[in-house]
Amino acid sequence: MAASPTDLSAALVTTPVALADWLVVLPPVWCLLTGALLLMMRKSLRLQGLLAVPALLVLVVLDGLLLAHVAQNGPVTMVMGRWLPPFGIAFTADLAGVLFALAGAVVALAGGVHALTEIDGSGRRYGFYPFLLLLMAGVSGAFLTGDIFNLYVWFEVLLISSFGLITLGSEPRQIDGAIKYAFLNLIATTLFLVTTGYLYGIFGTLNMADIATKAAAGRADLPLMTLATLYLLAFGMKAAAFPVNFWLPASYHTPRIVVSALFAGLLTKVGIYALLRTLVMLFPVEREELSFLIALAGAATMILGALGALGQSDIRRLLGYVVISGIGVMLAGLSLGSPGGVGGAIFYALHSMVVMTALYMAAGLAGRLAGSFDLNRMGGLYTRSGFFSALSLVLFFAVSGLPPFSGFWPKVMVAKAALDIGAWWLTATVFLTGFLTTIAVGRVFLFAYWRPAQDALPAEAVPAGALLPLTVLTALTVGFGLFPDALLSTIQAAAQGLADPRAYIGSVFPGGT
Repeated sequence: MAASPTDLSAALVTTPVALADWLVVLPPVWCLLTGALLLMMRKSLRLQGLLAVPALLVLVVLDGLLLAHVAQNGPVTMVMGRWLPPFGIAFTADLAGVLFALAGAVVALAGGVHALTEIDGSGRRYGFYPFLLLLMAGVSGAFLTGDIFNLYVWFEVLLISSFGLITLGSEPRQIDGAIKYAFLNLIATTLFLVTTGYLYGIFGTLNMADIATKAAAGRADLPLMTLATLYLLAFGMKAAAFPVNFWLPASYHTPRIVVSALFAGLLTKVGIYALLRTLVMLFPVEREELSFLIALAGAATMILGALGALGQSDIRRLLGYVVISGIGVMLAGLSLGSPGGVGGAIFYALHSMVVMTALYMAAGLAGRLAGSFDLNRMGGLYTRSGFFSALSLVLFFAVSGLPPFSGFWPKVMVAKAALDIGAWWLTATVFLTGFLTTIAVGRVFLFAYWRPAQDALPAEAVPAGALLPLTVLTALTVGFGLFPDALLSTIQAAAQGLADPRAYIGSVFPGGT
């Protein structure tokens, strides 16, 4: 007697996957494939950049198409091996994740173009571009995964590639910076893994949508506060939040300047994204109970970052503290938990990805033109290139949160959200650190650009190839500052999607199955 056919619809995806849904997995897959290709062609030094830059441009296009798809149709989910969640590993793209992924791709493309003039044959031979594509595979995967263990896996991918990038050149100061960078990041990664094992023991699942559903149903009986606190500590280390941020200013000034630019634009923002995903979507009640602690950490991060920037004479070290100060603004928005606060945190993260990458690129060009990164020895850059000086001034205004540039709007959103609940001290801290940052970067402009050169400047011209990505990133900063409406509406929808994940859960479990 012939066996009856088995009904697989309860366990497997049995319908064909729509072509547009493949966009969810294409960004990390594309980066892995092109990175492997570049690794195989590592001896073809001239082809490395010529292949990597178009590959990064394709990544931007893929993320842009995915953003349009998600904005029109809502969150999209794909599972590996056709197994239905929570058994199959899920990639889930919502507005928050795709916005971060697209901004990361733009930053990586700018870094790839800038590297054409900065990374020499030795740097290409030792794998700058394969490491960059591997880094973007980890970053893209972290922003698009719907599985918390695979968030850990993608963290590992980006960490491995970042270790390769930070030691590129094998100079003693790079090795020293890599040790400091690796130590606390490995501690944070271990804590992340241990916490995820504890989470799996509690819920029996690693799918984020499944966790969100079960956490809401069993909140009274589960140790969710312990989980939320452990994730706050682990991701706070990754994001360089106070008091576990000392690794960043000790390491970000050591690698090639384009590597520092990529790190400033990408790495800490993955930590912020993970905090938003876990504390706002998975454990919102616990985030509310931890809100005052997060706000205090955010305020301390802002102030100490700004004061650290004021105390530096090396531009690269100064910018490391500016990165830290911006993390404090994002933590402040996270602590508020309201649509305005979370939206402000997302907006500021996107702004920081673009502006901090551009500022490090500008610092590299300034150091090349002046022959030094020490403010005490720099000067006369305005006479060398008025256009480059104007770009730098715009970026200084933007990172200070001054209108009409992109840094102004998220600070206003966070400050207003804080005032709405009576947290005037948090609003005052946001504006105080903006003022201190203005002084810090204004000092850079006065000393390095406006002041006459003390010694004869090197006869090197501003490379046009390096000015191109800097100009594009600066134009984005100005554009989103002058015309923020479209981005603001998308960010507000992204924040709402994190706070109310029913659409996210519905994409993973259609019909509530």
